[in-house]
Amino acid sequence: MENKMFCFQCEQTAGCTACTGNAGVCGKKSETAVLQDELTGALVGLARAVRGDTEPDENTYKILIEGLFTTVTNVSFDDEAIQRQIEAVRREKERLVPQCGSCGAPCGQNDDFDMKEIWEAQENIRSLKSLILFGLRGMAAYAYHAMVLGYSDEEVNTFFYEGMFAIGEDLNMEQLLPLVMKVGEVNLKCMALLDQANTETYGDPVPVTVPLTVEKGPFI
Repeated sequence: MENKMFCFQCEQTAGCTACTGNAGVCGKKSETAVLQDELTGALVGLARAVRGDTEPDENTYKILIEGLFTTVTNVSFDDEAIQRQIEAVRREKERLVPQCGSCGAPCGQNDDFDMKEIWEAQENIRSLKSLILFGLRGMAAYAYHAMVLGYSDEEVNTFFYEGMFAIGEDLNMEQLLPLVMKVGEVNLKCMALLDQANTETYGDPVPVTVPLTVEKGPFI
């Protein structure tokens, strides 16, 4: 029987394998999970379009980061909001490769990616690509909050494209393993960026001694 959804990016997954029915253990409906997959596939298409003739700009980074952050398992269950993000991703892709929409001989190089190709892939490939994807989603949460405070990093932004592009490629284990390691390396840089954004915006946290007070009540 065909799964209505496939989600295994958190520790709550049904049967310790994946949520595949009408809803996830977290309450996410299968329709929402499908939209999150569609958004992720559109983001792969956007990463592919970055290699076109038009250079990505700050808005391209923003769209990619916001999209990845939204697909973290329980960040947003708002189907209409997810659909709007899918449309924004596709508009940005069209801006980067405007000739593709009217091409009489489409090459498929900038198409959205079908996430079933990951979920139904050989186990090791599925695991490695999922590690890259989930790592990028988590890193997007840090990058998004830093971006809100006006901070970004070119290496971090560029790696979002590199990682998402790789997810859509037919790569073997030897090609995917270095990318998994790089996710960890760039994630540390992204965490440092968020720390810088917070401390330079709000200052260094200062320990404060809080006096312990005990009020006498009827039960003391």
